Amino acid sequence: MAFKLGGKSGPTMRRGQLKSPLSFKEGEDVSVPGTPVYRKDLGEGILGESNNDGSIFIHKDIQPGSEQERATVMHEMVHQTDIKIGKLAYDDKWIKWNGIKYQRENGKILYGDEWVSEGSKDFPWEKMPWDN
Repeated sequence: MAFKLGGKSGPTMRRGQLKSPLSFKEGEDVSVPGTPVYRKDLGEGILGESNNDGSIFIHKDIQPGSEQERATVMHEMVHQTDIKIGKLAYDDKWIKWNGIKYQRENGKILYGDEWVSEGSKDFPWEKMPWDN
């Protein structure tokens, strides 16, 4: 028995940009299929958070439709993908990256022998594929 894939095309990615046959009206909240995105006051200096429940928080003051909004959501989607494939996991006391657990306390992570602020680009899980 043969199996034939349908001819309908869906959303695709090209050069880090979502290319979609779906239309989004200007002024709508940013959305990612299958990943709810919520606006929230995240505190000073925090633009986004990726959550274990599959949702993303972005700071309420980021302008809708802006480049900053797009970049923040893309960054957090990388974390969501890493969580879903088991590369990244976390709770309030630790972060696990590629099977190695790092202690976490008071907004800092013990990395090597030094406490480093969460979100630092020094962490391998904060390096994005488009950063060289």
